[in-house]
Amino acid sequence: MTSNRVPTLRSVDHVAFTVPDLDDAVRFFTEHLGGRLVFTDGPFTGPAAMRTRLDVHPDASCRLAMIRLGRTMNLELFEYTSPDQRTTPPANSDIGGHHLAFYVDDIDAAYAYFREVPSVTLMAGPNGVDPDAPVAGQRWFYLRTSWGLHLEMTSYSGDGFYDGLPAAGVAPPAESWD
Repeated sequence: MTSNRVPTLRSVDHVAFTVPDLDDAVRFFTEHLGGRLVFTDGPFTGPAAMRTRLDVHPDASCRLAMIRLGRTMNLELFEYTSPDQRTTPPANSDIGGHHLAFYVDDIDAAYAYFREVPSVTLMAGPNGVDPDAPVAGQRWFYLRTSWGLHLEMTSYSGDGFYDGLPAAGVAPPAESWD
């Protein structure tokens, strides 16, 4: 019988984003989100490695950093230079658009904090969801980093946020960041 998933699959290891300035992005995630720099590596170059291993232009090069966010989230950041590189980040509505969401206990305090960070653009918020929505009680807002990455801060009132939903096994927020 054929399995419906990758053999020995156990967990998500990391999420990765490409940034225009690796040092600036590392500083943002460590200073504002409490991340811990685990390591940096590179630069990596070479036509075979770039094209066959990473599916980028053969003349590209990259550096990377791994950051630990909280107790279990690994965030890998890449800084590429490439002759065919596009420098406009995708909008959330574009194919390949994305955001990274963080849970906070006090959404209003998080919004006030980011209002004072000059390198971000805050979107409207904090926002609520319809009382009849599957995630009633949720409040959230988006912000955009200086290089265009969208982040979301989210919070909800009460316990059992995902209770009764088909994906009720979604991991709840950790008890603490560290």
